[in-house]
Amino acid sequence: MNRLEKVLYTAKAHTTGGRAGMSRSSDGHLEIRLSRPGSPGTGTNPEQLFAAGWSACLELAMEFAARNMTITLPADHAIDAKIDRGPEGGAFSLAARLYVSLPGMERATAQRLIEAAHQVCPIRERRTGTSP
Repeated sequence: MNRLEKVLYTAKAHTTGGRAGMSRSSDGHLEIRLSRPGSPGTGTNPEQLFAAGWSACLELAMEFAARNMTITLPADHAIDAKIDRGPEGGAFSLAARLYVSLPGMERATAQRLIEAAHQVCPIRERRTGTSP
């Protein structure tokens, strides 16, 4: 477990019923039905929530890095996240693929920005690429 120098925020959620249940945040801002991937259920699944959270986290890190590098992000920048779940060594694991779109930005500048964002993003283990 990582030891933080200082806790800036703690997210809290209460889940019942596992992948076919409900999850609710302590502040009431999130209340969501969960469904297993590929099931006929109407809820989302943890992998989708993780994809949304990870891409949002990287986007914020890109904003921070862009300010520090005095780079302007394109107004229509975006991140597509793909979270894969599968077996690994007798357990289940997740793998992430994040694709950053920075339309109109020179590729070398985009690569420097993404690398800088990797250094400040709280979720660090990943591979990213740029979309054409």
